[in-house]
Amino acid sequence: MSDQRPDPDLLLKQVNADEAQSKKGRLKIFFGASAGVGKTYAMLSAAHEALKQNVPLVIGIVETHGRSETAMLTEGLPHQPLKKIQYRDRELEEFDIDQALEFGKTHPNALILLDELAHTNVPGSRHPKRWQDVEELLVAGIDVWTTMNVQHLESLNDIVTRITGIPIRETVPDRIFDHAEEVIVVDLPPDELILRLKQGKMYLPEQAKLASRNFFRKGNLLALRELTLRRTADRIDGEMQAYRLKNASTTVWPNRESLLACVKPDQSGEKVIRNCARLAAQLGVPWHAIFVEVPSESSDDSTLYDRAARVLKLAANLGATIATQSATDVASALIRYARDHNLSRLVLGRSKKRWFFPWKKTIAQKIGQTADDLDILQVSVSESSLFTIPKPHFSFEPDKIEWKNYLATFLICSLTTLCAVPLIGLLDLINIVMLFLLAVAGIALRYGRGPAILAAFINVLFFDFFFVPPRISIAVSDAQFIITFIVMLFVALVIGQLTANLKMQGNAATERERRVRSLYEMSRDLSGVLMIEQIAEIAARFLHTEFGAKSALFIVDEKDHLKKMDKATASPNMALVQWAFEHGTTAGLGTDTLPASPCLVIPLKATMRLRGILAVEPDEGTFLGPEQRRLLDICASLLAISIERIHYLDVAQKTVVQMESEKLRNSLLSAISHDLRTPLAALVGLADTLKLTSPDAKASEKEIIDSIHHSAMRMNDLVNNLLDMARLESGTVQLNRQWQPLEEVIGSALSSCSSLLKERPINVQLDDSLPLVNIDAVLIERVLANILENANKYTPAHSSIEINGFRQDGNIIITIDDHGPGLPPGRENTIFEKFERGSKENATPGVGLGLAISKAVMKAHGGSIEGESRYNGGARFTLRLPFSSPPDISGNLLD
Repeated sequence: MSDQRPDPDLLLKQVNADEAQSKKGRLKIFFGASAGVGKTYAMLSAAHEALKQNVPLVIGIVETHGRSETAMLTEGLPHQPLKKIQYRDRELEEFDIDQALEFGKTHPNALILLDELAHTNVPGSRHPKRWQDVEELLVAGIDVWTTMNVQHLESLNDIVTRITGIPIRETVPDRIFDHAEEVIVVDLPPDELILRLKQGKMYLPEQAKLASRNFFRKGNLLALRELTLRRTADRIDGEMQAYRLKNASTTVWPNRESLLACVKPDQSGEKVIRNCARLAAQLGVPWHAIFVEVPSESSDDSTLYDRAARVLKLAANLGATIATQSATDVASALIRYARDHNLSRLVLGRSKKRWFFPWKKTIAQKIGQTADDLDILQVSVSESSLFTIPKPHFSFEPDKIEWKNYLATFLICSLTTLCAVPLIGLLDLINIVMLFLLAVAGIALRYGRGPAILAAFINVLFFDFFFVPPRISIAVSDAQFIITFIVMLFVALVIGQLTANLKMQGNAATERERRVRSLYEMSRDLSGVLMIEQIAEIAARFLHTEFGAKSALFIVDEKDHLKKMDKATASPNMALVQWAFEHGTTAGLGTDTLPASPCLVIPLKATMRLRGILAVEPDEGTFLGPEQRRLLDICASLLAISIERIHYLDVAQKTVVQMESEKLRNSLLSAISHDLRTPLAALVGLADTLKLTSPDAKASEKEIIDSIHHSAMRMNDLVNNLLDMARLESGTVQLNRQWQPLEEVIGSALSSCSSLLKERPINVQLDDSLPLVNIDAVLIERVLANILENANKYTPAHSSIEINGFRQDGNIIITIDDHGPGLPPGRENTIFEKFERGSKENATPGVGLGLAISKAVMKAHGGSIEGESRYNGGARFTLRLPFSSPPDISGNLLD
């Protein structure tokens, strides 16, 4: 009887997961191929049924999109008031998560209806995305029903974009979809959906006409429908696998075709792989490839790992999920793997019984007798592969045999004989046989299979020669002792084999435990590091201890260049390292790229990006098998995560320091500006008074009075800039938006700078089709004036300034060109920061606030400002304002 008890570790893990899940709310997703299939309608219909069953529910937010049938279903369901948020001088409504949490606290088993899971919340909300609101509700133990289209799944985003040609900006992580308690597919045939669109049941006529030409084409809808059903089927398959794991199912459920290729590290294995790949492609099913390592064979064949890795690499290139396992019984390992992964068909090379091992069953026969739930497909292989005698478990090549072990075996057998001779007459011969069997077991445990086999034959010979009458002779007086010899030899061989197998399994388990412990110690050390140099030291120590290998760690700096860390012991080819970094692919030793290189180069891939390169140089002649490669991959992942953690820790520290510095500087500037404003106003007033009360002053005195007045005005402008900057950054400035003609705003800016620009030619060209713009005219005038003042400061006298205005890509564009030296190379963005100037050492007056204020004003308008040097000389500043349709005033004019 097979042991069908569940794995205790898996059972404990499942219990903990169930306990954690029981404290969370349940998520139900109404899933569709596109808008208009009836997801919201189905959700509201189900909500009415739940309300009849006294489920405490409330509508958090539902988007009806003007559809009367959907709006009618919202009647009779309790609504939660929406939260009002100010954004860009407008008041928008958004889901109020705080009220939903309060509803959950006061109502056990509460249910919230949230439409459009992929929705982006209004800036100023607690979370940027609605699915993040849903996560918080679920953690609080509140059930959530929501709707979602297939194009919003993160993993399918690029596929949908290629199909429809329309980029999808709002996405939801697949984990949200996969962890949902229930997914209900709301389906509608494409022809019915297009008919609903034409009937105006989905969008307004103009919108429907545009949608039918772009997204809602029949080909698009068919492809999206297939994606929806396939993704739902994949999710159900995952649920089924989880159920089988939870209930410790020991048989394969053939609900879905799947293949498992069982490979050998030779040409027959490659043929099996190619046949399985073709079959999987024809059936359109997933497939796996597995190599089972038998310790007794791998220990005597140094090229086995190399050949196995080559075959498995071929399988991976053909799209298989590959695996390597270690077991003494290949058939049992294959059955266990197939059942664990629910693979119903096994593909393996056909093997025949060999005349010299008539009792030995083939792998296919063993699987057929043991697992009747698995189908077996056998691939024909060449005769040379079928009848090649396998390499024996031990070798007789002089350079490979441990002669000391065999000599020790002979000595132990001799010692056992000497110890047993005095017992003749005291013990029966059957008990003396036990001593010889004990010796065989001890030799197998200490020296392995080969010496144990030798011990079995030597002990039978010694027993016959020294103990069986006539003694000191190999002759046998009683034929019954022949049976004794045969049984003794057979039992000795079996004991030797079993003991040797146990020893190898114990050694393998010890090695695995040692590697797991090493990885744990490495991860523990990495979790406490605060510097990249510490990571390099830990990596070098681990690789030297585990593989006896040299290593080098390369880190990506701020300019995306690789930097070699100190204390590197390996010297890899830098061209190879750069290639691996640029392509994000492992290269070097044992790969397809420069396989003759002595170094293996592994990219350090973290969650967000590539963080560096790990170069490993094993000792000459050392082969990195599948197990070693997996260990290296795990090591590389741990290093990448640690490097990324330190990077973000450094970013967080810099951000905190910067925020505190900005806060302190703004407070200081605001305080100084307020304190200076009163004496400055008095100083300006006194200068004006002095100028008016001294009309007959001498020329030198008038020059002094004008200088005092000019300096006071400059200081006053500086203080006003500081105050404006502080207000803009604090967010307290309310835009006084009005519909203004752009030419009037530009004219006002030119008038305010007329005293500065009186000797410069100004060319203004505005498109006649420019509409009214919804702006704060005073602030935009200030932006234009700041740029014009800079042009006056930094360009030659009498040089011209050109101002152009036009509409482009949904924006109103204003460009201001001058004929000066242009912007400092590489500092086109830096000049918009506070207290930044074009040149650090410059006699031109100013403190570097004008462009910073301009950037803040444009950002408050939802626009942007950019600076660049023109190819023919001079600088160009480009202002972008979002276009919005002006109000229709024709009716008012007629009235």
